[in-house]
Amino acid sequence: MVNRRDFLVSGALASAAIVASRARAQEGDHAGHGAHAGARGVAPEGTRVEQSDRSWVPARRTDRRPAFPGGQVPVHVPNGAKLRWRVQRGVKVGHVVVAPFEHEFAPGLRATCWGYNGRTPGPLVEAVEGDRVRIYVTNRLPEPTTIHWHGFILPNGMDGVSGLNQRPIPPGATYRYEFALSRAGTFMYHSHHDEMTQIALGCVGMFVVHPRRAVGPRVDRDFALMTHEWRVEPGTGRPDPNEMTDFNVFTFNGKAFPSTEPMLVGVGERTRIRLGNLSPMTTHPIHLHGHHFRVTQTDGGDVPASAQHPETTVLVPVGAVRVIETVSTEPGDWALHCHMTHHVMMQMGHDLPNMVGVDASRLDPRIRRVVPEYMSMGTRGMGDMGTMDMPLPENSIPMRGGPGPFSYIDMGGMMTVLKVREDPERADPAGWYAHPRDTVSSPATGDELREAGIDPDAMPEDDVAP
Repeated sequence: MVNRRDFLVSGALASAAIVASRARAQEGDHAGHGAHAGARGVAPEGTRVEQSDRSWVPARRTDRRPAFPGGQVPVHVPNGAKLRWRVQRGVKVGHVVVAPFEHEFAPGLRATCWGYNGRTPGPLVEAVEGDRVRIYVTNRLPEPTTIHWHGFILPNGMDGVSGLNQRPIPPGATYRYEFALSRAGTFMYHSHHDEMTQIALGCVGMFVVHPRRAVGPRVDRDFALMTHEWRVEPGTGRPDPNEMTDFNVFTFNGKAFPSTEPMLVGVGERTRIRLGNLSPMTTHPIHLHGHHFRVTQTDGGDVPASAQHPETTVLVPVGAVRVIETVSTEPGDWALHCHMTHHVMMQMGHDLPNMVGVDASRLDPRIRRVVPEYMSMGTRGMGDMGTMDMPLPENSIPMRGGPGPFSYIDMGGMMTVLKVREDPERADPAGWYAHPRDTVSSPATGDELREAGIDPDAMPEDDVAP
C-alpha cells in the first residue's frame, strides 16, 4: 500500500499537475465553500448515512428551558444526538444498536466506522440522579461486544467487562443492562471487548446524570464534546485500529473542523462545556481563547470551589472527563482547540518531509521536465497548504480549515468555535462576528511607526538583566 510520504514525495511526480489557488474568502459568505469532492463510497446495507453538502456547519440553537431539577438546562450535543427514553413502570428504557455505518468526518473524508445508533460518538445519554435505567444493547457487529459504563458505581454484573463481569454479546443478540444512577456527574460509555479495535473504530459515547439537587451557580448553556483520534490512510475506507502513535484525523464529536458545529452563547452568560476523552492513546490539552474558566467537575465528581482556579487550558487525559465553566465577557468568534499543534492538522498535512527553508528554485525546474506545473510545498511553512488545489487520493483531504471572514483559517482537526453574541437568540447561527470599528489588528502606517520610534527593518534590542 502506498503511504502518505510515498504519495507526497514520489507520487506527485507521476500524478496530475499541482496547481495552487487561493480560496475565495468573502466576509459574510458562509455557505457552499467548495468542499473537496472525495469518493463517497457505498454504505453497508441497512445502515444510516450522515450527509453534508457544505463546509461550514451553522450553530443549532440550544434549548434553555429548564428541564431538570433546580432549573437545570438540557445538555446540547454539537453535531450529535441524545438517546431517546420511554418510561416503563418507573424505569427509563432505551435501546442502543452497535453496528458498522458510514461516517463523514468532513466533506471529502468518509469511512466505515463502528458505533452506536449509526453515529460516533454514540447518542448522549441524559438522565437524573436516582433514576433507574434499562438499556437494551443489540449487537450487529461481526464480532462480540459489551458496553462498559465508565465511572459509574453500579452492580458488578452490569460493569460490562467481557469475560470478567459478563459473557460478551454475540453478533445478532440483544442484552439488557439495568442499574440505578446513584451519583450525579459526567460519565462515558464504551466497548469493553476487543477495545483496541472497537474503541478505535468509534464505539464510544457520553452519559450525563443531572443532580437531583442542583449545586453551584446555574448555567445558561450546557455543551458536551468528546475528543477522538483516528488513523485513516488516504484512499482507504476504514480507520486503522492497529495504530498506536501516528494518528492523522482528530475530532470533536466525530467531526473535524470546519465541520464542527459552533457553540452559540451570549455575553454575560455562564457556559458549561463537558469534555470527554476516549481517544485510543492521546491526552488532549484543550485551550479556549478569550476566556478564563474553572474546572468544576471530573468523572470522579464535583471539584470543591476551594480547589478551583482560573485556567485557559485544561489537560484531558485518555479515559477522563473534565467539565469547565466560564462567563463570556467579550463578544466574538473564539477558537476552542487542542493545543497539540499536529492535532489541528488533517490527513495530508501529516508525515511530510521537512521542506522548511529549502531553496526549491533549482529543484522545481528539473521536476517540471516531468510534471510541467509541479511546485514544492512547505518551503515557507505549511500555513497555506489548506488553500491549495492538488490531486489527492480518493477519500482524503489536505490539512485544511476553511475560508474565514478575513482569510483562510489554516487550522483543522480538533477545533471548534465558541460564538459569543450580545443577543444570541437573534444572531445568525452561521454568521461571523461583526467587529466594531478600529478593533481589528490592521497594517501599521509609516507615520505611526515613526512616531513610535519603530524601525521594522531592524531587530529590536531586548532588555537583559545585568
